[in-house]
Amino acid sequence: MQQNQQEFEELLAKIKALAKRYRDVRGRPLGVTGEVAECEAARLLGLALTDARNPGFDAVRTDAGRTVKLQIKGRCLLNKKSGQRIGRIDLTKKWDAVLLVLLDDDLNATEIWEAKHDKIEDALTKPGSKARNERGALSVSKFRSIGRRIWPGDDSGCGSTV
Repeated sequence: MQQNQQEFEELLAKIKALAKRYRDVRGRPLGVTGEVAECEAARLLGLALTDARNPGFDAVRTDAGRTVKLQIKGRCLLNKKSGQRIGRIDLTKKWDAVLLVLLDDDLNATEIWEAKHDKIEDALTKPGSKARNERGALSVSKFRSIGRRIWPGDDSGCGSTV
């Protein structure tokens, strides 16, 4: 098991380096951000990842004996441009919370935010935005405003409690 973990970490480092090089050469992402975000969240928060193509959630954790189902979204923030959106959040699937893993240009996690299902649902169903209502897409800033930063450490001054 130890050998597999070491091999996995080496492979992930190579994937990150290749993705960065690809972006530098082609000017576009390689498309591994979601997978990297899941791996970073699992490593940093001690989560158990589910099998690939699991409907609704990507990982689980245990809170006070209760299994919490988590969707994981990733976003590489290369610039401070406002309005950057995260991937689709499907309200029809079974999950308890969404984690947003923010990555730097080397695809290393810089922050992880969490928002509970009810806060996400309220934000996605609020009238006025086609992107939110029809596509299930929230901006990074909106996610931060309804969630709380859970890594590194809890930042009680940011966002609301979940």
